[in-house]
This record gives sequence, structure tokens and C-alpha cells, in this order.
Amino acid sequence: MTRRLFLAALAALWLTACGSDVPRVGKLGAGDVILAFGDSLTYGTGAKPEESYPAVLGQLTGRTVVRAGVPGEQTAGGLARLPEVLDEHQPKLVIVCLGGNDMLRKAAPANIEANLRAILKTIRSRGLDALLIGVPAPGLITSAPDFYEKLAKEFGIPYEGKIVTSVLYRPELKSDPIHPNADGYRKMAEAVADLLRTAGAL
Repeated sequence: MTRRLFLAALAALWLTACGSDVPRVGKLGAGDVILAFGDSLTYGTGAKPEESYPAVLGQLTGRTVVRAGVPGEQTAGGLARLPEVLDEHQPKLVIVCLGGNDMLRKAAPANIEANLRAILKTIRSRGLDALLIGVPAPGLITSAPDFYEKLAKEFGIPYEGKIVTSVLYRPELKSDPIHPNADGYRKMAEAVADLLRTAGAL
């Protein structure tokens, strides 16, 4: 019996340790709003509006998810647009998915990082929770640049750095070389929903 209790306690500690690397966010009430903020990946280019990742995330979480994506937007444009969007929708949590268009236009990584940092500062200055999604750099064999994870650690926020890369590596999940299709956006939504649960939002 003692050995059984010891193993159970060890298993509990292991599970706690495994989840401890994901920063916690506030629990979302039934009426709280999630703001999905970004570019065409948030807008849902390549699929119907109801198939975009914010729309599917709303279905999976039972929360209102605002689809605030602007195709072609770069991080500087997102930074300028953010305050008005926050004022309009009054979210409890903001999901940031930006940077792909900057990289396509060969913007300096330091500039992308600085703009994303300013976006996250704006969100946190209002007492809101944030979640960051990393976008892969253009290329045949690539992944999200390190500055995404660096910023997530700096602000102590949950980070999803693999799902967009994973989707864009699978032709059956894409509508074109840089955008998911409906199935790809569902994969994104599922990954974000899982991260929200792990972080304590749901």
C-alpha cells in the first residue's frame, strides 16, 4: 500500500512538473471575449469565415472569439490598429498571430521583435491576458524564429510555436503555399484550445 501511494504521489508530481512550463492565465467566464488579433492567418484566407480558426475556436471553447485579422498586415500596422480594436471589443484575452508578412517582405528580425513586444506591452498595460502564436519564416525547412519564444518568456504568456509550421508542411491542410484550408484552420483552433485549457483559461 505504501509503495502504491508513493507511486501515485510521484505520478502527480510528474504531471504537475510537465504542466508547469505553461504560464497560467485567468479563467474565462462564459461572457468573456477572446480577441484573435493578426493577419490573413487570423482572417481565415483560404477558407470560409465560419471555417477560420477564430470561428472554430469559438465553437470549441463556448466563448465569443472576435476575428480581428487583416490580410497583408505587418506588425507595425497591427501595433497602430490594436488600441482601437481593444477599445471596441473589450476582450479578456488576446491571441496575437503576426509577423509572417514582415518576414515575406524581408523585414529585419529586430524590427519584428520590437513591434511584437510593443503589441504585447499594450495588451498587458490594460491588464489583459495574452497568448502568442509563432509563425514560420519563409523557406523549405523552417520554423518560427526564436524571438517568438523569447517574447513569450519575457512576458510570461502561453506560447504555441509549432502548429502553424505543422499545418503548412502538410499539403492536404493548405489552400495555397502560405495559408491553411478549412482543415488546417481547425488544427490551429484545436491547438490553441488545448493551450488555453492547459493554461487554465477554460
